[in-house]
Amino acid sequence: MTAVSDTPAITPHPLHASALAADLDAADFRSEPLRRLWGEEADDALGRGMRTPILRAIEDDRSPLATLGRFFVLGLPQPEADMSAALPRVGVDGVVALGLGVRDAEVSAVRPTVLLRPQSFVDADGIGEWWIASDLDEVALGSALPADHVLGVGGASRTLAELVVPQPVSRALDLGTGCGIQALLVSRHAGAVVATDISDRALAFGELNALLNGVTNIEFRHGSMFEPVAGEAFDLVVSNPPFVITPRGDDVPAYEYRDGGLVGDALVEQFLRSVPDHLTPGGIAQLLGNWESRGGAAGMDRMRSWIPEGLDAWVIEREELSPLAYAELWIRDGGTTPRDAAFTPLLEAWLDDFAARDVTAIGFGYVLLRRGRADAEPLQRFERITQPLSQPGRALQSGLAAHDLLADGIPQTLFVAGDVTEARHLMPGNDDPSVIELRQGGGFGRTIGVDSALAAFVGACDGDLTVAQIVGALADLFEVPLAELWADLEPRVRQLVFDGLLLAAP
Repeated sequence: MTAVSDTPAITPHPLHASALAADLDAADFRSEPLRRLWGEEADDALGRGMRTPILRAIEDDRSPLATLGRFFVLGLPQPEADMSAALPRVGVDGVVALGLGVRDAEVSAVRPTVLLRPQSFVDADGIGEWWIASDLDEVALGSALPADHVLGVGGASRTLAELVVPQPVSRALDLGTGCGIQALLVSRHAGAVVATDISDRALAFGELNALLNGVTNIEFRHGSMFEPVAGEAFDLVVSNPPFVITPRGDDVPAYEYRDGGLVGDALVEQFLRSVPDHLTPGGIAQLLGNWESRGGAAGMDRMRSWIPEGLDAWVIEREELSPLAYAELWIRDGGTTPRDAAFTPLLEAWLDDFAARDVTAIGFGYVLLRRGRADAEPLQRFERITQPLSQPGRALQSGLAAHDLLADGIPQTLFVAGDVTEARHLMPGNDDPSVIELRQGGGFGRTIGVDSALAAFVGACDGDLTVAQIVGALADLFEVPLAELWADLEPRVRQLVFDGLLLAAP
């Protein structure tokens, strides 16, 4: 078991947090000023785990911004005099009281115990930036992570943030809040947010980050899964839960930020079976997760069986890994590499665990559930999408709206979305295309093969002619019975409407 951190507890004192925020603001401690300070190339190198380029760029700079950059961004000790000058309001005493650093009296320095970095975001209300505190990473620690490590804003956090359907809600729940980034983002379009976590340290970080950024509509609660919100319902539930599949055993590190303590993909199953009880009518739940393919049963099929009947379900699998690739990914994530003696025993533990359950592959993806209209057929879409996505939250929102629209039938008049293009592929010397594709520039970036009849239908959807008029004209053109043509076109037209390639005329 990886050791628990011995760093000071985080103490989110409102007055100290307010004073620190004022000092950070006065020093212009933001992403762009920092990037200008040490240069774009050095900033990009930090994302790859290299601090040296930044240190060389600001080696002789003792300005407040450079001091705070070395202390909070890189996690390096700084002279106490420089820290006092950079933080005149909160002072070193306040930093220590918050649990963000400790004094090293022997060298008159302050040693950071956390990272605190600016984090930019873009949402429906515009561009903004938070200050986000989290535990020191592997680069700053110079060792593997402790078991109670609180992760900062990583790739999974950014992915979930992009997926959340951007609509105003009254009450929202962030289950497994970690450092609180999802709760902060959701708070911008929610009246009230409840953020839960099983880790007291994570909740302290979340509360501190809310204080630093002046966010007052988040309530933090301790507990596992839905226990802290028993009997409550929400319009939006978001979760980046600790879904990583980890072998159970004393010799395998169990990191609180990624390991939910259950066997296999049981945590995702538990979430999907439980969340419907906590959704209001029209309420949406969104999460990231893993699911296992076992004994010939595909992971997507297993996961489909966990979703209660009557709910809208839209699941997108982004990738599928072999047991070996999955084990290596997460062993490295904890800071252990093949050069370390612990790597091989960990790899064997992971592979033994998968073999015991006859796991052949592990899928990763996005899940959206909604308590939809009681009088409509529930949405059931399970698909694999591997191409890059553009504003997936808006694409999900548009798809749900289209599903609701189609519940009352195909709109009378349609027009082609502005990001749709058509590609035709012809064999040399042949005037008739062998392949016709409709390509979506935004959203999920879909490429859909169509035949001549559907291509002609889409081409005629300019908002002037009705669907009935277009189909009637095409029946005459292709000399086929109207009913036969419509029976062929209708399900594919519905799909194009759902996918956002065809839109209802205003």
